[in-house]
Formats: sequence, structure tokens, C-alpha cells
Amino acid sequence: MTRTPDELVTEFCAQWAAPDAEKLASYFAENAIYHNVPMEPIRGRDAIRQFMVGFTEAYDGIDFLVHNQISNGGLVMNERTDVLRRKDGKAARLPVTGVFDIVDDRIAGWRDYFDRATFTEAMR
Repeated sequence: MTRTPDELVTEFCAQWAAPDAEKLASYFAENAIYHNVPMEPIRGRDAIRQFMVGFTEAYDGIDFLVHNQISNGGLVMNERTDVLRRKDGKAARLPVTGVFDIVDDRIAGWRDYFDRATFTEAMR
């Protein structure tokens, strides 16, 4: 049974609580684009996987606290607070809006919108 785009994004977001870079990367289409909008986009599943490997080395995980999520066809948007759990035991809270493009049961595009200054301050 195929997941709906809404179900796929919900499942993907939950995976970040105990992240496994290989498993997270498997949600993406081969030519996917991941864009933390204040930064440069990451293109392709392999590059996305490498980014996630770096993340999992620095953080224990992220708790995605989803406040609202809507979907329309293959487009899913959520408003959330990401709680980034650092390896040093500290946690940082970051308000985020995520936009996901789902094609053939894979993430073809993921854009996260957040304030970079807030992120920098939260990471101190």
C-alpha cells in the first residue's frame, strides 16, 4: 500500500528523532533537491545523504514538533518547531516552515524556511 504524501512527510519527520542518514536519504528521489533556504541547495540523493551523515555526527537528533500540516496533491507544508538535540546535551529550538514536493512516493524537493540569525543564536 502506498502512503499518501501527507503520511510520507509525517513518517519522514518522525525519523529525525533518531536519525539514520541512509534511511533518511531513502525517502528522496534520485534527483531531489534539499534547500535550507538561507543556505545553498543540496542537489541529488547522494549529496543529501552526505549532508545527513555530517548532521548525525554533530547531533543526536531533531524532534519535529509539527503545529500545522496541510497537503494538496503532492505538495505538503508544515509549520513546526525543530528541537535540535546536540551531542553535548544541549537543545536548540528553531521555528521552521517546511515545504515538500512528493513525486512517486519520494521527496523530490524539500525547502525549509527559517531565520538564520535565530538558528545561529540557538546553536550557541
